Amino acid sequence: MMTYAAKIVEEDGCFLVSFPEFPNINTYGNTLAEALSSASEALNGAIESDFERGFDLPEPGKHRGKSFHDIAILPHIQVAYSLRRLRQGRPQTEIAHQLNVSYQAYQKLENPRRCNPTIKTLEKISNAFGKQLQIDFT
Repeated sequence: MMTYAAKIVEEDGCFLVSFPEFPNINTYGNTLAEALSSASEALNGAIESDFERGFDLPEPGKHRGKSFHDIAILPHIQVAYSLRRLRQGRPQTEIAHQLNVSYQAYQKLENPRRCNPTIKTLEKISNAFGKQLQIDFT
């Protein structure tokens, strides 16, 4: 599971959220639970938007301490991001042909707003890339 650390500090009765790897993402909550929820929404929304525009995502840092909280990237964004990384610059048409799907169907898999693969599709993808599919409910 891909996560990024959110730094959450209490200030004036409010919980302020920032992300070391994403200095432009800031949010808050009136409670810690609200701040964590806002952090997830802000992080995933920003990553989805940046990813769609072709921006590379920074590697998650190793931030530890009581003010840091791991925020998970949503599965549909993780799948799209993982596919783009696995493709390693090869044309989408090449991968679509290898999977025996249309170019448009493969394009959807790399689009976090449209990515919704079945388990069977994920199995085909893992075989095409010579990878082992692992699904984890944590």
